[in-house]
Amino acid sequence: MSVPAIETRALTKEYNNGRGCRDVSITVGKGEAFGFLGPNGAGKSTFVKMLVGLITPSSGSAALLGYKIGSLAAKSLIGYLPELYRYQEWMTGEEVVELHARLCRMERSVAAKRVPALLEEVGLGQRGRDRVKHYSKGMQQRLGLACALVNDPEIIFLDEPSSALDPIGRREVRNILEKLKERGKTIFLNSHLLEEVELLCDRMALLNNGVILRHGSVSEVLRKQTKWLFKVGGFTPFLRSWLNEQTGLHIRLSSRQEQSIHGERNSVDQLHYGQSQDESVVWLEAELDSEEQAGWLNALIVEQGMTLYEVTREQERLEEWFVNTVSGLDHRGERE
Repeated sequence: MSVPAIETRALTKEYNNGRGCRDVSITVGKGEAFGFLGPNGAGKSTFVKMLVGLITPSSGSAALLGYKIGSLAAKSLIGYLPELYRYQEWMTGEEVVELHARLCRMERSVAAKRVPALLEEVGLGQRGRDRVKHYSKGMQQRLGLACALVNDPEIIFLDEPSSALDPIGRREVRNILEKLKERGKTIFLNSHLLEEVELLCDRMALLNNGVILRHGSVSEVLRKQTKWLFKVGGFTPFLRSWLNEQTGLHIRLSSRQEQSIHGERNSVDQLHYGQSQDESVVWLEAELDSEEQAGWLNALIVEQGMTLYEVTREQERLEEWFVNTVSGLDHRGERE
């Protein structure tokens, strides 16, 4: 059995003010992209700092590719982009990355080729020759990503890697991370941009007040909440009851409906022959297990003389899952 890229067992860091994290146990496989989520003050950064060896755990254990966290062997395998980064503003971007290459004891001949290639890869290109003081926050974030990748790490820890970027920049960074994943690199992504986690990550964990609330596959979490929407014309409440009886599904009116339903005077015969005097247009919604189920419902709607204008699969987004999970729970805020 292969050694996990990241494995923690009851990893704990306790502070006098009650912050930190407690009994966090996760396993991340090689080549996996793992999303680490949680409200502000949940303890995410504390957890990451333990893994990269910046702070010492109070209890528990953890290993990176089998090496104890904090050891030189473990540190040599990782790249790290912190949320709060500061680079020498009097240096050029190229010089900053070269400095990190030297800190990794990279040979000058290797660094001479790798540094320009990295600057190009993260979207800085010739701007690498400019001084950092002339960089925007987004450019500095790109520079930080280049520094995190300079030693070609096996495990990459990223704390909010796209927070300062515009939508185009976020897509470019995501493309870089997808390529790294294709090359077998392990990515640990701590992000408030839940869409990034949803698009990139295989699995995720949700931390609140220093404790794991939920964890699992992104696809499994979202697949359980697949909702289908049907835009239907010539609708009456009778037909919804009939559809529910025929399918055994719970079909309901959606908040999307564009026009209120007026009356229930249509007869069954009129509905069968598409002669409804009431041409109300509504959105129906139902949670379905598969596309085959949606196709069956489409056929029943058309058979009953209704007009099917549009069908939309509206899978619950990760942001909704996140909000629903932490809603009503106590959690530490930034000022607590």
